Amino acid sequence: MGGQDPLWAPWRMEYVSSDKSGRCIFCEPAEPIPDRERLILHRGERVFVVLNRFPYTAAHLMVAPYVHEGRLERLDTETRAELMERIADCARILEATLGCLGLNVGLNAGAAAGAGFAEHLHFHVVPRWPGDTNFMTVVGELRVIPEHIERTWDKLAPGFAELAPA
Repeated sequence: MGGQDPLWAPWRMEYVSSDKSGRCIFCEPAEPIPDRERLILHRGERVFVVLNRFPYTAAHLMVAPYVHEGRLERLDTETRAELMERIADCARILEATLGCLGLNVGLNAGAAAGAGFAEHLHFHVVPRWPGDTNFMTVVGELRVIPEHIERTWDKLAPGFAELAPA
């Protein structure tokens, strides 16, 4: 790159310029928005699966309860069980659809732990491949996502359609 070639990431401006003090991204908006537009892949009885609009890797998923709660221990047993079932489904679908060879699954509980939306608990399911962390992440402090997020949604949606709906 030699320090002279521009690196374009026009989608990033949406994140940089967005108002992060407003409504919770995991709660239902006042005006309904289609699931595909919100990047929701699955709606269960108590939890849903959504593509992360600002991912660490392609197909970075988040699994969140509908209830606006930031503490895992405050969720009822059924919601915690459904969270874990959907995380397992995410792993299976990502491996089958995209051939990822590993996964990072995690919960940032609280702002001090790095949660961007600490008031609404959500798990991250991040597919991994050998070599997916390269000089761009290490030196350039940015990530390269090799596929448009809507194309990723289209690839993953059939796997989630097989799950029981809400």
